[in-house]
Amino acid sequence: MKKIVLIQATVLAVMAFSAHAYDGTNCKEPGVCWEPKPGYPDKVAGSKYDPKHDANELNKQSQSIVEMEARNQKRSEHFSKTGKFVYNVDEIN
Repeated sequence: MKKIVLIQATVLAVMAFSAHAYDGTNCKEPGVCWEPKPGYPDKVAGSKYDPKHDANELNKQSQSIVEMEARNQKRSEHFSKTGKFVYNVDEIN
């Protein structure tokens, strides 16, 4: 019985110590512990870490949304005129 209590106490002590162990970060405030790796630049633009995104690639989704809204507008206009819903916009005269 004494061995089980001693083992449990040891396990609890190890768990408590590991929960408060130093993790290598310097926190500015609780929960804000991000810090860059050594050698990471202060300014990302122009460095080797700059992703250099293409503006056309970034705008693809907004362009497709505009096109989708135009198709939906045609569908709703056709539906309000005829009372018949047509999915394929090319079939609308």
